[in-house]
Amino acid sequence: MSRSLLIVVSGPAGSGKTTLCARLTEAYPDAIRRVITCTTRAPRPGEVDGVDYHFLTRASFEQQVGAGVFLEHAHVHGNLYGPRAADVATHLGAGFDALLNVDVQGAATIRAKGAADPRLAAALVTVFIRVSDRTELRRRLTGRGTDPADEIDRRVAAAEEEIRHAGAYQHVIESGSREADFAALQAIYLAEKARRP
Repeated sequence: MSRSLLIVVSGPAGSGKTTLCARLTEAYPDAIRRVITCTTRAPRPGEVDGVDYHFLTRASFEQQVGAGVFLEHAHVHGNLYGPRAADVATHLGAGFDALLNVDVQGAATIRAKGAADPRLAAALVTVFIRVSDRTELRRRLTGRGTDPADEIDRRVAAAEEEIRHAGAYQHVIESGSREADFAALQAIYLAEKARRP
């Protein structure tokens, strides 16, 4: 595990973090494994259980919280989310880099755990995708066509709070085009790999 990375990517809804994470795993299929997060939200059209998320009932999720299954878990936009600690450990233990797409609450929890666990701290790389232009963020959310107007309003308001946490991350990508954002994330990944013998 000493050379493996735990890459934690956060950013507001509409920042493109899910697409960026997918592209990074596609670019490095022999090196990176995405950790599939559990959630209580309903699947969006086209999403597949066990591929996009592990879709759980609230009762099942809460039972797993009580059993200490999750590396972190959070209540976000009315739903529960969390990656299983065992999934992260499996990837790292097999020598892969583990990639996590989590909200700012989850990233804070993982950083706190890293402060108490030197092995986790040594593996941890945190990246925040920042969309500073509120109009652009709204355009991206509207363009997805998956959320009603009131949900988009709520997510834009939440983004402003999330962006305030960007300074807690090791790396911040100022979101521009998809290609520029991916190039920046890829450069961060390669630089962090190069730092570890």
